[in-house]
Amino acid sequence: MYRMCILIVLTLTTTVLSWPGMDRINAAVLDETIRIAIVKSAPEVTVTGDGLLVTDETGSPLAMLFPAKVKAVKDGLLVEGKLFRRLLFSAPSAVYVNNKPYRGLAELSVADKGILVINQLPLEEYLVGLINCEISSAWPIEAVKAQAIIARTYALNRKMARLTSPYHLESSVIDQVYEGCLIEDSRSRRAVIETEGEVLTFGGAIIQAFYHSSCGGRTESSENVWGASLPYLKGVECQYCLTSPTGTTWEYKLSLKDIEERLRGTGHKVSGLYDIKPGVDNSRGRLKQVLLLASRGGGAISGEQFRKAVGYGFIKSTRFTMKNSKNEISFSGSGNGHGVGLCQWGAKQRALDGFTAGEILSYYYPGTELKKLSEIR
Repeated sequence: MYRMCILIVLTLTTTVLSWPGMDRINAAVLDETIRIAIVKSAPEVTVTGDGLLVTDETGSPLAMLFPAKVKAVKDGLLVEGKLFRRLLFSAPSAVYVNNKPYRGLAELSVADKGILVINQLPLEEYLVGLINCEISSAWPIEAVKAQAIIARTYALNRKMARLTSPYHLESSVIDQVYEGCLIEDSRSRRAVIETEGEVLTFGGAIIQAFYHSSCGGRTESSENVWGASLPYLKGVECQYCLTSPTGTTWEYKLSLKDIEERLRGTGHKVSGLYDIKPGVDNSRGRLKQVLLLASRGGGAISGEQFRKAVGYGFIKSTRFTMKNSKNEISFSGSGNGHGVGLCQWGAKQRALDGFTAGEILSYYYPGTELKKLSEIR
């Protein structure tokens, strides 16, 4: 059923949004906003919601039928036969983008041959929605609080690095997994409120708070994964995640043809792939290199590049072995993720063992200090 909505102009600076428990968050913390790319390069996006307010690129209010189907065309965004360069949607509770609810504002524009949708909202609201996308809020509360702190830290570090970019974070494993406010709950909100404004620092600066699902026995040095040595990301022993579902071994089989197609799809100019061999590994048992044997375009690529190309869901970590049998590669490995920083399943077990969020974080990020944003700004 379509609804006609006559709108009032609200600017980014005057729009007021709220959620249960917001009044317990310091006003200065609420001033911190974050911009998340929730849709990229889409040919069409559907937007709806209760009490929606819509403005165009000039700030003028628009009357629109909902749900609104927004299409990408050569010169901008097409809605109901009208062309716009930019559209801004807001609502008292949530804006639904492709049937997913998001708090704050949804900004639509055209970029990279399709529609770019950016969700702009207060950082603390973002964290409440994020927690159940990354872990389960049913975990011990100290582990949930640790997740809130590192997610806040990671987001602010990325925001500072991308101040001139259209958005600060992506909503996938490229940054942090975020699906809007659909799976918020009281425990995720509690973890955010009880860690209000807390971030991890080193030498007075907000750190790069990388984290992953499970390390498989030992976390990894950032230098081994990305070539950048950071004093608080040197890797630590971690037996805590070994009893978790993702801490056990995993196995996958993929045909060489399938692997070649995945490699080519991510820009690796390889053809006639006939085998894959392990290259050198590091002291933590993770592959630094994977050797591609092919008629053309073969050679060595990093273990992380191989994971990204083949798919993180197939090659869950760089701690793996492989075997070729009749043009099919069998992969056997352990752990889940790049292995750098906090091990989420390890954090859960440490919380069960009685450690606080601060103690958990100091173990996985040696030498860091937990501070309030007000103390470092």
